[in-house]
Amino acid sequence: MSLTHTTSRPDRAGRARGSRPLTEEPPASLEATQAALAAEHAAVYGYGVVGSLVDEKHAGRASEAHAAHRARRDALERTVRQLGAAPVAAAVAYQLPFPVADGATALRLAARLESRLAGAYADLVAATAGEERRSAASALREAAVRAVRWGGDGVPFPGLPEYADSGGDR
Repeated sequence: MSLTHTTSRPDRAGRARGSRPLTEEPPASLEATQAALAAEHAAVYGYGVVGSLVDEKHAGRASEAHAAHRARRDALERTVRQLGAAPVAAAVAYQLPFPVADGATALRLAARLESRLAGAYADLVAATAGEERRSAASALREAAVRAVRWGGDGVPFPGLPEYADSGGDR
């Protein structure tokens, strides 16, 4: 994938006028933002599975999480564009980490999705500053809380398995 720094609106061919290829490695903030975006794409997909299998008691929470992840995904796509790159696309389908065939395994999947998101947002917190960092920290906190609410293990440093007693789950 070739990254291009965009300084103006695209021309008729879809190329950015005045754009220049990036000759050095992309900034860590862009890489971490793309990784968080990829994790959000996977979460949106995963919550489609979760929502289809949970009982009425959990359906509202699954729907709220699904909407929250779509909103975070959209915000991250805007951020990537502001950084002058094309956002990573969602996959057509995702390999689930284990067979998900009923409500109980759907709850485990939701906890796993949130734990993995916490890892992506921990990396984004480390790679950003200012408002972007505050937003990433908020997303990290939300993912960690959701993971616990879905039945996941709470860890002292969510998203940083090297500090967790259980080794974390990224």
